[in-house]
Amino acid sequence: MKNTRFTPSSFLIGLLLNLCVLNVCDADEIALNPAHPEKYTVVKGDTLWAISGKFLQHPWQWPELWKSNTQIKNPNLIYPNDTIYFTMVNGQPQLSLSRPISTTNLQTDKPCVLKPNEYEKGRQSFLLDKNGKVLPCSRESELEHAITLIPHDKIATFLASPKVVSEDELNQSPYVVGFHEGHLLAGTGDKIYVENLTNTTTNTYTIYRTGDAYHAVETNEVLGFEAKYIATATLQHDGNPATLVITKSTHEIRIGDRIMPSPEMENTLNFFPRPPEQALYGHIIGVMAGGIDLIGLYSIVIIDKGNADGLVAGHELIVYQKGRKVVDIVNPNENEVQLPDEKAGKIMVFRAFEHLSYALVMHVSHDIHRLDDVRTQ
Repeated sequence: MKNTRFTPSSFLIGLLLNLCVLNVCDADEIALNPAHPEKYTVVKGDTLWAISGKFLQHPWQWPELWKSNTQIKNPNLIYPNDTIYFTMVNGQPQLSLSRPISTTNLQTDKPCVLKPNEYEKGRQSFLLDKNGKVLPCSRESELEHAITLIPHDKIATFLASPKVVSEDELNQSPYVVGFHEGHLLAGTGDKIYVENLTNTTTNTYTIYRTGDAYHAVETNEVLGFEAKYIATATLQHDGNPATLVITKSTHEIRIGDRIMPSPEMENTLNFFPRPPEQALYGHIIGVMAGGIDLIGLYSIVIIDKGNADGLVAGHELIVYQKGRKVVDIVNPNENEVQLPDEKAGKIMVFRAFEHLSYALVMHVSHDIHRLDDVRTQ
């Protein structure tokens, strides 16, 4: 019978090491979730971040709870149907794990065939030879994968495009000046002509169109512009104009659309969640969901802080819902009372630009809206 577990990637091993290097593995500072369960059974679609949030206020403190667990050292070895138990040992919180694999190999004359989900449901009868060794079984179900740290499929398309650029970057970028055979628009398979494409060190280019401008909340200063992904093209002939061929498009290409070298896709697993090293205060100024202001779990949001403010991929921030103003009916002549802000969720930065960042909503406890605050504490 084939082994039903894949060898996990080294990502979370690296995560444990990096977290401890960053001095976030201090048992004395572990903040437990007051509503943590005594046990939790993993289901398909869970992430390590979501599971740790059930036990901790700060999911990045997960490795500390595993340090004394002799059964399983690497949290990347957690699979659906595993059960995680919470206990207190010598006054310190710990997690342990059990999995529902308890099989007894019995002699049988029946062919050894595993049907879908039969092994996961606890089949206990397998074909043995005369020496009591298990004979090979044919298996028809897919192998189970270990759970991931975050739902990286939610952010993969945002790692390369769209992007945020400055006004100068837009104005200085090469642009579409014409189409083959006098067409007014172009799509996949068409030739386009590009003016001022002097950097031809790569053969692959991305075509963008200027999108919304992002403004600072307090000053209304323009922090950057959204460069909306339109198409991907390859260089056919250099020159001025240069000739490119469209290989993939989501919209029709227009005269004036901007051209930039295609960025290399970042590793969607290369995140080490942790709080920023310095205090930070910012705002959610946009959401990548067609202009919808209501934000939910795993939404992609834009915040008005970036590399210039010390933010890098993996930084975790707390979202605060703005407190309402209410009338004091006891003293109606007084000014309205400003209610305090309330914690509404957590976000993790996964792509930072100079003054803006893309972040993934990792936890939601109350409604989150555009212009809500994001802070380190």
